[in-house]
Amino acid sequence: MTSEMTSKQIDEPAAPARQIRRRPKNRRAQIAAESAAAFGAHGYHGVSMDDIARRLDISSAALYRHFPSKYALFREELLRLSGLALSAVELPPEAEGWSPRERLDHVFDAIIAATVTNRPTVALARWERRYLEPADFTEFTGQFVTAIAALRGLIRDVRPELDGHDRAVRAVSVFAVVSSIGDHHASLSAKTLAQLLKSTCWALVDADLRGEPSTAAARRGPDLPQPFKHELLLRKAVELFHERGYPNVSMEDIAVAADLSAASAVYRYYRSKSDLLAAAFRRAADRVSAAIPTAINTAGTPAEALGTLIDLYVAGSFDERALTFVYYAEFTHVDQADQVTLRHLQQLIITEWAKLVAEARPELSIGEARILVHAAFSLVVDLGRVFGDDGICPQDLVVRLLQTVTLGRPLPR
Repeated sequence: MTSEMTSKQIDEPAAPARQIRRRPKNRRAQIAAESAAAFGAHGYHGVSMDDIARRLDISSAALYRHFPSKYALFREELLRLSGLALSAVELPPEAEGWSPRERLDHVFDAIIAATVTNRPTVALARWERRYLEPADFTEFTGQFVTAIAALRGLIRDVRPELDGHDRAVRAVSVFAVVSSIGDHHASLSAKTLAQLLKSTCWALVDADLRGEPSTAAARRGPDLPQPFKHELLLRKAVELFHERGYPNVSMEDIAVAADLSAASAVYRYYRSKSDLLAAAFRRAADRVSAAIPTAINTAGTPAEALGTLIDLYVAGSFDERALTFVYYAEFTHVDQADQVTLRHLQQLIITEWAKLVAEARPELSIGEARILVHAAFSLVVDLGRVFGDDGICPQDLVVRLLQTVTLGRPLPR
């Protein structure tokens, strides 16, 4: 019998060994990291639990063993990011013997390091936080408010002559400029990027932002006639996207806001909700790009041309705050073909601005100039979102802040 079994074993191939998949000890952390990457690439509404499970090559059931919902994953990542901001402004015990500038420099390094390390998901904290539930939103914003207050205090120690509003504006500007790297893919070496961001942070702290208040923002032009229906639809759609978020607005909502009888009436002007969004974005991009040739041809120097473009850009952003925000927050909801066109136009605009920055500041490479232009565009949005029209950060001050980011200092008046 033994010989027969031996012969049989020789004649028949052995069954393949069963592979035993062991659950990694850090599975929860892997899930959190992979979901954060997915959210960072596609936004909260652009990702499902099935998507995350496929990225990890696990079953949805295995995913739910660790997290009860997509929202739980989203919440964990955003609160992790706000916690990092809070940790970055904490000083070590040995900082008691440092000068005010050394303490602030240390915090700049910490904020920049945390942001560069988490660059793929930083944009979530900027544009997707409104999808947090009320209690979580309060916790999230509370941590950022505390971090900004701590940074404001460190700026006070360096610039005691500044008033509270001025320090607050500079603190918000620092966080905005550093976190702007999450909005784009322009790349530099980690060392060069960190140095550039820190020198810009110091420029924002050290700059003399005083100037004669501009009356341009306060002047009110003549009442405009009622816009054509397609223009009204664009305006109302953008307002709703800004208030509720693109995924939470229906064509019926837009029709009601534009005083149309039914959603079907919207389709006479736009093929889809995404088409409405793309049309608004093209309008904004065309406005910015159209100003470039005139500014360059009429200015005596690259800095003067850039100053003109900044004036026009800030004025347009103040006129259309909702669109300026929506452009950043909802870009992923535009159809892919339109995204390609819009990104190409945006790259052309960034390039033209960056050329002026590099010509005005020969010490910078064109890559560094691109980073600063992105930072300037992003700064306008954050200042508008934080301060609105409360008078703390008026249009002329925003102009000087953008000049400081791009040129290293405000332009003389």
